[in-house]
Amino acid sequence: MRLFWSILFAGALWAQTPNPVRWTVTAVAAKAEAGAPIRLKLAAAIEPGWHLYSITSPVTATATKITAPFAVSRTLQQKVESKFDAVAGATTESYETAAVFYVDGVLQEAVKDLEVVIRSSACNDRICLPPKKRTFPILMTVGAVDTAVPEGFAEAKAAAAVALVAVPAPAKKEDLSTFLLVAFGLGLAAVFTPCVFPMIPFTLSYFIGQGDKKGSLSQAIVFCLGIVVLFTGMGVILSAVLGPFAVVQLSANPWVNLTISAVFFAFALSMLGAFEIMLPSSLLTKLNQASEGGGYVGALLMGLTFSLTSFACVGPFVGTLLAASVQGDKLQPVLGMTAFSSGLATPFFILALFPSYLKKLPRSGVWMMRVKVVMAFLILAAMLKYLSNVDSVLQLNLLTRERFLAGWMILFAAAAAYLLGWLRLEGIKAEQDVTIPRLLLGLFLLAFSLSLWPGMSGASLGDLDAYVPLATKSVGGGAGGYSALPWKKNDLAGALAQAKAEGKQVFVNFTGYACTNCHWMKANMFPRAEIAAALGKYILVELYTDGTDAASEQNQKVQESRFATAAIPFYVILDADGKTVRGFPGLTKDAQEFLKFLVL
Repeated sequence: MRLFWSILFAGALWAQTPNPVRWTVTAVAAKAEAGAPIRLKLAAAIEPGWHLYSITSPVTATATKITAPFAVSRTLQQKVESKFDAVAGATTESYETAAVFYVDGVLQEAVKDLEVVIRSSACNDRICLPPKKRTFPILMTVGAVDTAVPEGFAEAKAAAAVALVAVPAPAKKEDLSTFLLVAFGLGLAAVFTPCVFPMIPFTLSYFIGQGDKKGSLSQAIVFCLGIVVLFTGMGVILSAVLGPFAVVQLSANPWVNLTISAVFFAFALSMLGAFEIMLPSSLLTKLNQASEGGGYVGALLMGLTFSLTSFACVGPFVGTLLAASVQGDKLQPVLGMTAFSSGLATPFFILALFPSYLKKLPRSGVWMMRVKVVMAFLILAAMLKYLSNVDSVLQLNLLTRERFLAGWMILFAAAAAYLLGWLRLEGIKAEQDVTIPRLLLGLFLLAFSLSLWPGMSGASLGDLDAYVPLATKSVGGGAGGYSALPWKKNDLAGALAQAKAEGKQVFVNFTGYACTNCHWMKANMFPRAEIAAALGKYILVELYTDGTDAASEQNQKVQESRFATAAIPFYVILDADGKTVRGFPGLTKDAQEFLKFLVL
């Protein structure tokens, strides 16, 4: 898409822009009569900073095309390597400084004057000039025709028709900033869990006992570094194993989602008091003994020990964060875990600077048990999300929208009932009065639970629709929203055949069963009246890329080979011959922006 707008913008400048490519065209023919062999030579001189695309360049919108005035037997071009083009945002083939092409053929009639048509485009590191056809006279001589393939040349066959490669836009900076802010906030929130909060006084007493303020400060920094190193290391390991489609496959893989669900279930049961999750005592003992040696090494090991001992409570935060980060950039798990661990370590660093504030912290007590129980219900709700991914990818249709929302309503209502004193679990006694914070939080959770009820009848839940199964019926009971549109599923060939028969274009939706952004678009963008009306002029086809079936594998290959991306959602408009008209990458919440793409 970046290339498309570069060409469009450059069109306004074409008349004022010097021609960066100058052609010289010569030919040698055995005789100037019909049936005589002829070789045409086209030499291009390219100005510094510009490049000219080959005949076989994958982006056919800018590939060089030569139309000769005789029967062509073959076309030769200088060998060229494929490389990434920053302006096109795709892999292309191009020449710099100079380029030479040969066209071999046979004259069809006796001629004296010949002309050749060259269609080409030139680009620099900022813009591409629009492709333009120009006619050049041929300076022809009569003589012996050398039909050998010159060294360094190869026969050129035009690339398969891909009129314009739609390139995904880079991730918006504000999206990454929001993700990192949330990760940092999760780290701060993890401080108030039962495994972390009680360790604050003990840890700070270690720093203060090191002597002067300067010494305690430097050791606090090293302690915090130990926390950051351990959690960031998790992000590094995850990033190291991600490939082009591994991001999509990892977030949708049934086994990965089942594993996350099982881990979350175990954490929730532990927090409800069924059992206690503990790391091997031998490992913790060795680390603790090493940290007792003092010094910077001791502080670093103490930070690592603290991270491991707190994992029983911060594990759900880490699991949620890592699961969310795999749908972003390859470095996002590293950045996310760095932000999370920084949030977790920040209070320790601040309290090391100002130890007097330690006295103002609330004492750990029964309120922490209440935090732990409420967290258990929230973790069970998150577990349902990952089970929903399994159900969607395997197309089991067991955890439907109605059942999913019923589960969420019960879990959030149970958390509310616990805080309001209606549900008796550890941390709240029958004779205790309900405090104002408990009352407000309990009422909020109860209101949230009740707000999910309309969604069971197919009503929109706004941004929540990204995380729950799609509605298959409207509020009135009939098919509605995305499901009401006439989508063909995993049948691109059928969609193209229908488009050719009806004289229409094809709208392709590269999507996923477990893709939250895809769900949001299906639930909130496609059902809009103006968007649905605009889609009505297309043949609609959805191609799933994150399933376990052969169709998903084939769709992955189509998306990666034709559009050089694995990101979903990804939208493309094709003509009836399968040529790309234009593309639109990713999620947008701007209806006018998406409508402009549809009706352009």
